[in-house]
Amino acid sequence: MSTTSASFGPLTRLDDSWALGDTTRPHTDRLEFRGDGLHQHTPSGAVDVTPWPRVMDITALTLGARNPRGAFSPLGLLGGLPGPWKGHGRGYLHLTLRHPYVGVVLPFQRHAYAYGSTEFVLVQALLVQTAGTGEAHRLGDPAWLDRAVALLRTRNARTHRAIREAAADAQGV
Repeated sequence: MSTTSASFGPLTRLDDSWALGDTTRPHTDRLEFRGDGLHQHTPSGAVDVTPWPRVMDITALTLGARNPRGAFSPLGLLGGLPGPWKGHGRGYLHLTLRHPYVGVVLPFQRHAYAYGSTEFVLVQALLVQTAGTGEAHRLGDPAWLDRAVALLRTRNARTHRAIREAAADAQGV
């Protein structure tokens, strides 16, 4: 699997999909958005596929601790700083699945580079709003996600309202 230089926060563009997490390190957790569903890759090499119709809601994207109070835990912040903690740690995608209804937290390995805070919150807003409108399957369309990320790159959203509007605009591309 080869990667391109396209990345935006924790999102990385692969040849034929987008992924959350570091796809360059072997045997790490990562989440790929594919046409048939969300593919959870584990360090053992196993792949668990969650079909898009099961994804009812994406509630959060977090770094560091499994359930921090905000988007970043102290460990999540350390992973973005220079020094021995750089690139270490995990991120988590929090979702609600249907049939049966269950909340799950899926891990991914963070990249060796620091995520820009604006990029991170824009990615979170895009994921949350896309699933919230019942269109989680659009995340598996790499062409649509290319256009959405391209639009988000042009935004310098700093307020909650601007972030929500940018994510809503990206959904319409």
